[in-house]
Amino acid sequence: MLLLLALVVGTVSALDNGLALTPPMGWLNWERYRCNTDCKKDPYNCISADLFLSMAQHIVTDGYADVGYEYVNIDDCWMERSRGPDGKLVPNPDLFPNGVDGLAKQIHAMGLKIGIYEDYGTKTCGGFPGTKGHVEDDINLFAEWGIDSLKLDGCYDNVTDFPTGYPLVTKALNATGRPILYSCSWPAYLRNKDTIPYGDIAANCNLWRNYGDIQDSWGSVQAIINWFGDNHGDLASFAGPGNWNDPDMLLIGDYGLSEEQSKTQMALWAMMAAPLYMSNDLRNIKQWQKDILMNQEVINVNQDPLGKAGRRVLQDPKKHWEYWTRPLADGSYAVVFYRKDAGGLPRNYKATFAQLKIETKSAHVRDLYLHRDLGVMTGAIQAVVPPSGSCRMFKVTPIH
Repeated sequence: MLLLLALVVGTVSALDNGLALTPPMGWLNWERYRCNTDCKKDPYNCISADLFLSMAQHIVTDGYADVGYEYVNIDDCWMERSRGPDGKLVPNPDLFPNGVDGLAKQIHAMGLKIGIYEDYGTKTCGGFPGTKGHVEDDINLFAEWGIDSLKLDGCYDNVTDFPTGYPLVTKALNATGRPILYSCSWPAYLRNKDTIPYGDIAANCNLWRNYGDIQDSWGSVQAIINWFGDNHGDLASFAGPGNWNDPDMLLIGDYGLSEEQSKTQMALWAMMAAPLYMSNDLRNIKQWQKDILMNQEVINVNQDPLGKAGRRVLQDPKKHWEYWTRPLADGSYAVVFYRKDAGGLPRNYKATFAQLKIETKSAHVRDLYLHRDLGVMTGAIQAVVPPSGSCRMFKVTPIH
């Protein structure tokens, strides 16, 4: 009887929105623009409706929407410091003079979707009103505004409340009848715990942040890649259509990554089946950065309908290089040779198909950044990789 009740409760409370059958793609302001609300001193970079509309316009006119980017996401600091007299959240009128609902209408008119941020605690990480004690009212308000995605943080709350709190929001989202993508920070606050309930998290969230906030540096990206590589056994099994691990935003177009490092972030986010949320200034971006962000062949790996996350399959003892493999729906594999050391010249690397966990003697190999077929390789793949966070990415189609 208790088992049956648990199954029924789990079924009722599970997220039911039919969204994120492949990892979501879009733009998120936090890494680049943070909590910049001073539009008098910095009107070009403050997190106003104008900023989000400008980014949305570039997503459409510059071709990002054509390759799958569709969400325009507002992060923290969008609201007033206190709720209104009716207890409702109030958008900062200096930032959003037409309200968030007015912005949503404009974003939707461009054919895009809009996301918003809240926190399950008593306050957001920036000190604005949290949703604790107001879950149903806040979620209904977001639905009324036409919100398409919710990012729910976990500041100013005890992690012991998460197992009930995050599912409470799931239930409220289901009750609105509006499909709203649900991004949870639940496991990010549990990294020092022995066990993380990924089964429950996956039942309640479309995507979930596993690690700390990304910063605009190669060191930050590398630390995230290392952590996901070390923990893939606990992560990959829960990823799939409707549920994704989230290593955080793409830095491509910001200040901290070289061209080669930018290719590596894009490649490994694709291998991990991660959400592709840019956090950059699309008004001022170099052509090579656009080329990486809109590389259709790499995006195809990220959006592969099989939805099986890739993993690190081999790493040298000194941790100077590693190989990643991801199975794809058409029976092929994505493979990344990732070089971590800073040792001088480009070097030749070789991995056998057995080392890559690909059962074949020979395969067609295509380079996804050169957009070039490399022909049939037998027994192994060889490639020259530059130092300092560079990679080569391939699609490998076994010949049987």
